[in-house]
Parts: sequence; structure tokens; C-alpha cells
Amino acid sequence: MRTLLILLRKEFILFRKNKFLPKIAFIFPCMVILVIPLVATMDVRHVGVAVVDFDQSTLSRDIVADMNASPFFSVSPFSSYESALTAVENGSVDVILELPRDFQANLESGNARPPHISANGVNGTKGSLGSGYVIESVAGSISGFLGMDVADKTTVTYFYNPTLEYRNYMIPALMIMLLIMICGFLPALNLVGEKESGTIEQMNVSPVSTPVFVLSKVVPYWIIGLVDISLAMLIALLVYGLAPAGSLFAIYLAAMLFVLVMSGIGIIIANFSDKMSQSMFLMLFVVLICVLMSGLLTPINSMPEWARYVTYALPPRYFIDIMRSVYLKATPMSALALQYLVLLGFAVVINALAALTYRKQK
Repeated sequence: MRTLLILLRKEFILFRKNKFLPKIAFIFPCMVILVIPLVATMDVRHVGVAVVDFDQSTLSRDIVADMNASPFFSVSPFSSYESALTAVENGSVDVILELPRDFQANLESGNARPPHISANGVNGTKGSLGSGYVIESVAGSISGFLGMDVADKTTVTYFYNPTLEYRNYMIPALMIMLLIMICGFLPALNLVGEKESGTIEQMNVSPVSTPVFVLSKVVPYWIIGLVDISLAMLIALLVYGLAPAGSLFAIYLAAMLFVLVMSGIGIIIANFSDKMSQSMFLMLFVVLICVLMSGLLTPINSMPEWARYVTYALPPRYFIDIMRSVYLKATPMSALALQYLVLLGFAVVINALAALTYRKQK
């Protein structure tokens, strides 16, 4: 234990004197949580709608007026479908709403032809959601015109994220990405940096055991990871008003296990790397796989069947389940026992491999 404490003191001194690592460890999380939720959003706003009104009736004017009153639409009138289509091709319009001639008269007689809606499919999310917004707006205008109070008969309740803000879904994911980046890259760069500078040779000829040496590399970033996630949660609360719905202990316990996993992966990569460029490329590959295939940004159920099986071998998958369930849904730890056990298993196996793959010179 005394040897471990001495090595830990050495690691923190080197970390403090490094001009690069402290900035990355503490400024990077602040910038990510402050900026990324504002720009990386799937919320669809300001949908450009081209209205081709061949009816020119009271109802058609009400439809246009209702869309103009909504903050989600930017309505532009067009005299023909061809000119509206040109605007779609130019990217200035996302959805075309075509109201046929005698639309109001046919609606009152019960023989109305429904409006035709065309959407730009290049941006699939904006096209599908934008056209859905237009359909809902038109249906509401028609119901109001006919005196059908549909809005009062149909109610929708949104659980866990009542405002449907995408950033409430994104912020827990960003916290996970921070731990992947900070606690994966920094241990690898730290260890490979010692190889390049030659200071690792002193450790190789010392009587320090390999497990103690690996712990001295893991523990500092375990502490840094917990500080970073605390800082991220504080910023999310103060700036966005998003607080964990569940237990803080459940979040910190999962974070402790996950940081051990990512730090162990970073040390394993450093053990097989001789230069920083090698470790960075290898770690970048691991990070891309973890981010793209673990359900962090895209739902696992939307992946091909073979990819869904691969995700079971990715530690972030289980931390994501815990983080979103506890942070947004207040899920108790007992319901997430399997995820905690799997993370614990990953932490033990990966850090054991980190110790076994490190070879001290004789």
C-alpha cells in the first residue's frame, strides 16, 4: 500500500506539471456540456413550408394562418407546384403543401380530396417530422373549421421527458462520451508518453509489482473521471435545469465501474504501442466502435441483427442503460443489477489483462 501511495503521488505530480492533460481533463468537459447540447440536436424547428393554394377559400387561409402562428413553421406562398419544387431543390423549403381547388366546398359536401404533401427526403429526420407537423397542423385547422373539438378529446402524456427536449436525452449520452474520451485516451497517452521520454525504464527495473503499477495508472483517472462527471452534472443542472431523477449513488457506482473499464482498455492499448500516434489511432478505433455501436447515438433495435449481438460485448452499452434509466426514469438499482454485474465483470477482466500484457524488462 505504501508503494502504491508513492506511485500515486508521483502520477498526480506529473499530471499537474503536464501542460496538456489538465486542460483536457477539466476544460474539455465544461465546453462539451455547455456547447454540444445546443448544436447537436434532433429537434426539428423552423420547417420551411411551401403552400400552393389553389383553393383560396376561408379554410385554406385559416390553414396558412395557423401554420404562420406556429414557431415550428416558416411559411412561403407559391403560385405553382413546379416553383415550390424548385425551392425544395434549392434547399430553401422542406415541405410542400398543395391545397386543391374547391377544397373547402368539397369538404363541406363530404367529397373532399385530401391535401397533397411532399417532403424533402435528403434530411430524412426533418422531412419525416416536418411533414408530420404539417399534417397535424392541417388536421387541427380542419377540425376547428368544422367545429370538431378533437384536441380536447385526445390527450397525450409524455413520460420522463415531458417537454420532448432532445438535449434531455443527449446530455446523459455526452457524459458517457466524456468518460470514454477522458478515461480512455489519457491513461494511454500518459503511459506511452513515459515510454517515449524514457522514464518508464526506471519503473521497469524497480521491484514494483505489475498489479501495483497498473493500479497507479488507473486510480488517478478513476478520480478524474468522477470529478468530470460531477462537473458535467452540475453544469447540466445550472444551465439546462436537468437533474438526475434517480439516485446519485447509482450513477456514481456505475461511473466508477465504467471508468475502470475504459482506463484498463487505455492501458492495454498503451502496452502494445511504442508511440503516441499508435495509441491514439488504436484508441480512436475503440472509441468509434463504442460510440456508434453501443446505442449511445442510435437505438440498438434499429441495427441489423448481427450488430445487436456485437453490442453485448461493448461495455458502454450497459453503462448507457444505467445512465439513462437512472437519470431520466429514476429506475432503482435492483432493476439494473444485471448491468452492474456485467460492468463489474468487464472491469475485473480488462484490468487483469492490462496487468498481464504489461511486461517489465529483466
